[in-house]
Amino acid sequence: MAVLEDGRWDGKIFVGDWTEGSGEPITVLNPASEAVLGHVGAATPEDVYRAATAASSAQRSWAALKPTERAAVLRRAGQLFEEHAAEVVDWVVRETGAIHPKAGMEAHVAAQECFEASALPTHAKGQVLATDDPHWSLARRLPAGVVSVISPFNFPLILSIRSVAPALALGNAVLLKPDPRTPVTGGVLIARIFEEAGLPEGVLHVLPGGGDAGAAAVDAPEVRIVSFTGSTEAGRHVGAAGAQHLKRTHLELGGNNAMIVLPSADLDLAASVGAMGTFFHQGQVCMTTGRHIVHRDVYEDYGLFNFERGGALK
Repeated sequence: MAVLEDGRWDGKIFVGDWTEGSGEPITVLNPASEAVLGHVGAATPEDVYRAATAASSAQRSWAALKPTERAAVLRRAGQLFEEHAAEVVDWVVRETGAIHPKAGMEAHVAAQECFEASALPTHAKGQVLATDDPHWSLARRLPAGVVSVISPFNFPLILSIRSVAPALALGNAVLLKPDPRTPVTGGVLIARIFEEAGLPEGVLHVLPGGGDAGAAAVDAPEVRIVSFTGSTEAGRHVGAAGAQHLKRTHLELGGNNAMIVLPSADLDLAASVGAMGTFFHQGQVCMTTGRHIVHRDVYEDYGLFNFERGGALK
């Protein structure tokens, strides 16, 4: 059966089970046609704070499991992403306005992120320290506790799962706050996959909502690490809040990336790559080619943006 077919998530948030959020439900739209795809619940800051407390409690028993048991959950999640790839692709296309190859990439990467993360629980997480004393001195790494993941709308599945999977694998609990424009592929789908994979209740929470929910996911006392992907402006607020509360923040923000074309370049290939870099997924990519810096000797022939001089897109 399709993981999203039974509708248990309709109008709900995920806090170990599916329940109504305290906010006004979010209508999920197809951006190409504005057709209604469904509804998800919306979390208020109070919902987020309650989820953080519950996650902190559930995290202890999850971290105490044998590494091989946590690894098995991650491997099963990867298998489920592969088994339901057609459904995943269909949702990514409809919810994000993606073309099928882009959606296929998201489905493939989601599975691979889970498989890769499944190797983390059995990795050595410590070291022997130098000491003059007649005994061993050891350091070991422990789970941080609760990790908040705030993900964007453009590649919602990849940019959520790449933080969620390793955090879970290493024994942490996760609060996932997807963008309200893509709450299904950025959150609901991941919750359903891990639910079917056997993740214990309360270890993963999916809390769609607005900026107030995101702010709560940063400043909740139980949260130790924040992984944020989004705009530079919002990232400044997340970084400042993290600094104020002495929390580790991982920020991937907007870029201004340049492609440099030199006289020795294969211009047909360069123009093709340049067009891909600029227009892929309508340019809604943090690594999009924002500038084309072309040597004067090949400027006319490159012609990618030389429309005012009669240049053509190669």
